[in-house]
Amino acid sequence: MFARFAVVSLAALSLPCIAGAQHAPGAAAPSSNVAPQEATQFDFLVGQWDLVVKPTVNTLAAKIHGVPKMLGTWKAWRALDGWGVEDELRITDAAGNPRSLAHAVRFYDATNKRWRTSTLDVYRGVFSNSTAEWKAGTMTATGAGSDAEGKAYVSRTRYTDITPTSFKFRQERSYDSGASWDETLQIEAKRVAATAPR
Repeated sequence: MFARFAVVSLAALSLPCIAGAQHAPGAAAPSSNVAPQEATQFDFLVGQWDLVVKPTVNTLAAKIHGVPKMLGTWKAWRALDGWGVEDELRITDAAGNPRSLAHAVRFYDATNKRWRTSTLDVYRGVFSNSTAEWKAGTMTATGAGSDAEGKAYVSRTRYTDITPTSFKFRQERSYDSGASWDETLQIEAKRVAATAPR
């Protein structure tokens, strides 16, 4: 099942009102309205991608018939005056039937030096949040959620092998607070365009 993609989430933004800026409790006022260099770390995602999706399915039917073939597209744009990226991930089965649609807004939090992502699972009407950090050429996002049976889990998503024309995406879940991890999804992405239509 392709329930929730902890790909990506944006924490609530404090927007300035006409009378003056409003900030979350304890948040310092920004020293500049210019996005820092770190706000380009998710730029590898900008553009349009064709996907081969490999879900991990452990059912008896999958063991007999094999894992169903899934395909997809991923489109992303620079957003938020240079502070982030907005993207849309669509997954279908081999016949083109929709299986998942996720829309994410990714924002670089300069104070905490992390990415905050808010993702809407459109078909299920569920929002999820995660934070991400760039280290040694890999973007790693962590979040939390609950599965179809209501069991709570921690999620870990990694973007690896990033080149100008491809990247890999791997998502895992832990039901024991990170002591062990089960892979839920792999995606291989190939760039088809440097920019994506909205």
